[in-house]
Amino acid sequence: MTEDLNTKIRSVFGEVAVDKGLATRHEVSRLPRFISEYLISRYCNLYHDVEVAFNKLSQVVSENFPEPKDKDRIFYKLKRQGIIRIMDEFKVSVDLKRNIYRLHIPCLQIYDAIADEGTVRRYERILSGMWGLGTLEYRPDILEIEDIKVSPIILIDIEPFQVYNINHKDFIEARSHFSLTEWINLLINTIGLNPSAYNNRQKMLLLARLIPLIEGNVNMMEFGPRATGKTYLYRNLSYYTRIYSGGSVSPARLFYDARIRVIGDLGTHDLIVFDEISKIRFTNPDEMAGKLKDFMVDGFFERGTLKRAHSDCSLVFLGNIEIGGRTPAEQITTILPNVMRDSAFMDRIHGILPGWELPKIMKSEEHLAKGLGLAADYFAEIVHELRKESFKDIIDNHVELVGNYTIRDENAVKKIASGLIKILFPNREFNNQELREVMNLSVEMRQAVANQLSEMSPGEFPRKELSFRVLG
Repeated sequence: MTEDLNTKIRSVFGEVAVDKGLATRHEVSRLPRFISEYLISRYCNLYHDVEVAFNKLSQVVSENFPEPKDKDRIFYKLKRQGIIRIMDEFKVSVDLKRNIYRLHIPCLQIYDAIADEGTVRRYERILSGMWGLGTLEYRPDILEIEDIKVSPIILIDIEPFQVYNINHKDFIEARSHFSLTEWINLLINTIGLNPSAYNNRQKMLLLARLIPLIEGNVNMMEFGPRATGKTYLYRNLSYYTRIYSGGSVSPARLFYDARIRVIGDLGTHDLIVFDEISKIRFTNPDEMAGKLKDFMVDGFFERGTLKRAHSDCSLVFLGNIEIGGRTPAEQITTILPNVMRDSAFMDRIHGILPGWELPKIMKSEEHLAKGLGLAADYFAEIVHELRKESFKDIIDNHVELVGNYTIRDENAVKKIASGLIKILFPNREFNNQELREVMNLSVEMRQAVANQLSEMSPGEFPRKELSFRVLG
């Protein structure tokens, strides 16, 4: 990252441009990466001496972010003083029957406090969870109200630690200030990596990891060696992601829990990541396989009393494989769980990302971000908003798909290309050569799926070559 580019980034993006190098080298204990990044940037702007800034921040966190073991001490302080401030991820749910806003305070293990309506109106983001410094008031008089069984604590104000009002159109307009190379380097830095450590091909593969976040209902696989940052991006970049790292996954957890009538993770997140897929176990494999395959077609699912629900949640399946040079040294299908080792499941995968081409992240000074990038929380909200738009019309108007495409092939290529264009050209301004680069990777990722299908079931899926032609 050059000084000129850093200057341009700060000029165009202002306060949402943060020093990624500082955030990488100095994490704040117990806080999620995207929150510590926000606070580090904020305190470094307040105190120009970095050492002073980190001392102040550490002091604020230690004084205001209690550990669960300290909850009785916090309750005592609240009872004695009447009002206290604590740092946490506050989440509000609406109780229509009792006409109240229920508040969840994780660090105090409280699920039934109350939030002031004015606070909820000012910061609607709190309905899906929001980190901040909250002001809590002890109100024992609440206990005297009939039919309202709650903890006598009210959230009366909050100082947010997350971006809660953004205009993604500003982000789109900002694209015109940067060349494609500058924009790619900015995004690579934003996701926490050093663009100087990667060639152009590798940068495109890294950004392709964002496709399931920015495009709804994308099903993608990535295989590669350990320590290439597969999970790192999804864990640290977006609040809207749920990661399953091995262990058991049940239909109730993923789709719908009929016992307590609660929607599963598919209905509440933008992306579900199955990390280390070979270690994932499904508690009801037959039901899970059937429902997953149904969902992967068009985003609809049902279970028990839940009929015909829809979600635009994307799915990513990550697997660690041994490599020989820059190619896999083992069959991809051998690391998949049994329920995924059939052609019907594989055909519903839109693309396979060749993670084996990416280098391992071994040295922080070499591979981790330096210089300015966009605040992770801001970028996560931008990506979340852009999911609502479709760029498939660009493919329809400017590209002809050539080859023996099935409907699923066509849909897959268009979804991947739409996501890549949103990432690289959110303002829809590009030339034919740039569009060819997008289409090359999009078709390549689907071609990898076609190749797997041919190996798994050569009679049903004979070998074929997918191609395209840019019109005009």
